[in-house]
Amino acid sequence: MSSKSSMRQATLTGFGNLVKLLPTGTVFAFQFLNPVLTNNGQCHVINKYLSAVLIATCGVSCCFASFTDSYTDGEGNTNYGIATTKGLWPNSSKQDLSTYKLRFGDFVHAFFSLVVFAVVALLDPNSVECFYPSFESAQKVLLMAMPPVIGAVSGSVFVLFPNNRHGIGYPCSQRSTTPPSTSA
Repeated sequence: MSSKSSMRQATLTGFGNLVKLLPTGTVFAFQFLNPVLTNNGQCHVINKYLSAVLIATCGVSCCFASFTDSYTDGEGNTNYGIATTKGLWPNSSKQDLSTYKLRFGDFVHAFFSLVVFAVVALLDPNSVECFYPSFESAQKVLLMAMPPVIGAVSGSVFVLFPNNRHGIGYPCSQRSTTPPSTSA
């Protein structure tokens, strides 16, 4: 029973990490600006360029956010930084932040963050109508099947590489000055 329970807990944790995968501000900005820039799917050439710039910018933002983290200093202030090979940068406190070093899992998260955002962005109805309006109904079935598959793969990866970072654009959590574990 305990292995069944731990497997269920690992699955739920993986799905929870999938929700945390994309920075909320980036997704909101995309959802807000995409209908405007795609002219609700009725694109002209300039709309395609503007929408492509939006998708690329949001994709870079998703990747960049995977390399940010936060910590609470001795005064209770939350500070943000970029993970480097030596720890968080900039370090505006006297704390040792070397345990916040860049890890392999950060690159995995950045990659899957980009993949999940690309699926969300490129399968948005306005993006579909703008960039590939002549899709046949059989191809649209493929487009509808792709998000759950990408979600399942990403969820499985996040069971293997749990996200310990609480960086810019990610949901806040109650976390003390304790640095993240050094796993993955």
